Amino acid sequence: MMIQSLKVALFTRRSLQSVRLLTQKRSQCSLPDHSSDDDLDQQVLVEGSAWSRTAILNRPSALNALNTNMGARLLKLYNSWEENPDVGFVVMKGSGRAFCAGGDIVSLYRFINEGKMEECKKFFSTLYTFMYIVGTYLKPHVAILNGITMGGGAGVSLPGTFRVATDKTVFAFPEALIGFHPDAGASFHLSHLPGRLGEYLALTGEKLKGEEMVACGVATHYFHSSRLSLIEEHLRSLVTDDASVIESSLEKYGDLVYPDKTSVLHRIETLDKCFSHDTVEEIIDSLETESAGTNDPWYTSTLKRLKEASPLSMKVALKSIREGRYQTFDQCLTREYRMSLQGTSMQISGDFREGVRARMVDKDSLPKWNPPTLEQVSEDMVNQYFSPLSDFEPELDLPTKLREAFP
Repeated sequence: MMIQSLKVALFTRRSLQSVRLLTQKRSQCSLPDHSSDDDLDQQVLVEGSAWSRTAILNRPSALNALNTNMGARLLKLYNSWEENPDVGFVVMKGSGRAFCAGGDIVSLYRFINEGKMEECKKFFSTLYTFMYIVGTYLKPHVAILNGITMGGGAGVSLPGTFRVATDKTVFAFPEALIGFHPDAGASFHLSHLPGRLGEYLALTGEKLKGEEMVACGVATHYFHSSRLSLIEEHLRSLVTDDASVIESSLEKYGDLVYPDKTSVLHRIETLDKCFSHDTVEEIIDSLETESAGTNDPWYTSTLKRLKEASPLSMKVALKSIREGRYQTFDQCLTREYRMSLQGTSMQISGDFREGVRARMVDKDSLPKWNPPTLEQVSEDMVNQYFSPLSDFEPELDLPTKLREAFP
């Protein structure tokens, strides 16, 4: 199969002709502004040019991990830029060696230990709402994914118009390895990848390189990192609100690349065969059957990663991806909000807290999952993950009546 044939139109490009007609209908999000403190403002920096604004995620020591404050500040900035007729398009990038490594899970770990469930809710509702804003933004959006781009970092970039990958980009949704579920819109994005690539990435947490991201449609363009300053300077010089002009500029300077022969994208038929099964147990059995009699290290590596992940998280992730295939972006975010609250509530399992402890806090890489095996994960446990915390728990309140979600 030609790699080029793997390209898919994940995201519908929005026509900017409707901007002036719809802007009057949009109101700013009502989430409170938590970014009045100068130090907190430094976590998202702003660069301006004649016709664009650049949001810079600026927590380099934490690989630009997103916290509630950053989400609130981004919401405020993006709403003001969307209403400003002098801003034609928006750029997002990161400081240091990461675009964004995801959500600040260590902060969530502390919230859980301190019994601050309301802080967990605020974290997810703020960031998921911002992701929805990016996904329904009226102006072109360019995310420069130079460096680590995982979890929430993908969540704030993939819904936008353009995603630029580089030779330094490392992309993944590794949540199952920390006892969580692929969130931040992952169930929508991953389920729309070619074949069963989404299931593979969700269950194993494996990484994609920049070239692979372009080939499968996760990224729209590719540049060598040595040329990024040139590209950014060119973007700053543009005087336009036309997505086609920005696209032409990115294509003019972009590099044509192909995944190397070791890429998992050359195994799409194998992924379709093994990861299309109904259960995680059947997926593992299929991989073991296919690997029998071969010395292919890919099977060994894939099975090893599956055995390292939380059994509950894998079953939840598989169900989430399968549901995401038939839901809109806003429906996926709303469902994932319920799942994230369940995952941090400790009512079903403490796997998230244990996974963060083992991977990020104590760093012993020896999480004790509960339940410890796939066989002990009941269907009721998985289904509970998809339910509200209680009959009185409000759903994620996205501004869907003001902003149309893409299908």
